[in-house]
Amino acid sequence: MVTKTQDPITTVLDKIERVRQHRRKKFYLRDKYVTLSHGSGGKASHNLIEGIFGPAFSNPLLDAMDDSATFSINGSGHRLAFTTDTFVVNPLFFPGGDIGQLAVHGTVNDLASAGAEPLYLSAGFILEEGFPIADLRCIVDSMAQAARDAGVTIITGDTKVVERGKADGLFINTAGVGLVCVDWPMGQLQARPGDKILLSGPVGDHGIAVMLAREELEIETDVQSDTAALHTLMLDLVTAVPGAIHCLKDPTRGGLATTLNEIAIASEVAIALDERLIPVRPGVRGACEILGLDPLTIANEGKLLAVVAPEATRAALQTMRAHPLGHDAALIGEVRAEPEAMVFLRTELGGTRVLDMLVGDPLPRIC
Repeated sequence: MVTKTQDPITTVLDKIERVRQHRRKKFYLRDKYVTLSHGSGGKASHNLIEGIFGPAFSNPLLDAMDDSATFSINGSGHRLAFTTDTFVVNPLFFPGGDIGQLAVHGTVNDLASAGAEPLYLSAGFILEEGFPIADLRCIVDSMAQAARDAGVTIITGDTKVVERGKADGLFINTAGVGLVCVDWPMGQLQARPGDKILLSGPVGDHGIAVMLAREELEIETDVQSDTAALHTLMLDLVTAVPGAIHCLKDPTRGGLATTLNEIAIASEVAIALDERLIPVRPGVRGACEILGLDPLTIANEGKLLAVVAPEATRAALQTMRAHPLGHDAALIGEVRAEPEAMVFLRTELGGTRVLDMLVGDPLPRIC
């Protein structure tokens, strides 16, 4: 009898088909109403997607459920990545950034996670009646500067205005197109036993910065959002170790814990982490201890998670640390064969616990 660990690597199409079967036959959303938790990026969001959107819109490009869809252009030999995102952060201005800058970085990072060099963005604005023109000008200027810095062009857009009290000031929707620059399969279906988990820097900065700005809590800390465009870090990685990067993700809503659970579920593997190796800034750790939060479930907007073949780990880590956005990069864990679809954390005290997706939404409206 052939054991699971001896089986050949399952093809991407086979994995996608199993996902589709799962959505058609096994999942039923029991919630009766939408709650803020459904927008957290955690377990409730996962359930909403699996129970409503996934079955309704199911197709081979969507069912991979990566941050961007990737597809070939007929006859051209080129592959494109396409993504969309909506930003509803509250407050609109926070330590280290604002909603305009965040909209560019978030879209660029979704494309980068697909191994694509970002090219063009769209920008849609939903404005509330009475919103200050001075604030709008500041946000638009910041967004334009972020696009220039990232080397992308905003080439189309839309503007709508709704009645006072209907949009909480301003919402921004974006879409992005990029040119895929890797020629091997990459995505959350591609993690394999033996792979190593690399993280580009400390977690939790963005979520804590936004939460402290919103609630005006009297906690003395200099934590700022880590919002940044990660595509140059991605390009350095895929150039340094071609073929060895199996998955890239930016752990935004739901944080590191949720992102790793998504990879474990999609690739049908286990992921083992060492809490002592995961970088967390003292200010973030202190705020989380006071507020009863777990930094591993807090959103990031400028961190890259890489699942790397074991033989390329050292070179990939050195490449990360040589980049300005990855000088605090760390090897934080590894992929194992069993038990499937589980993430485990070896704690600082030496015990082991299951690290689940974010449950609930302790920090709504952080992106």
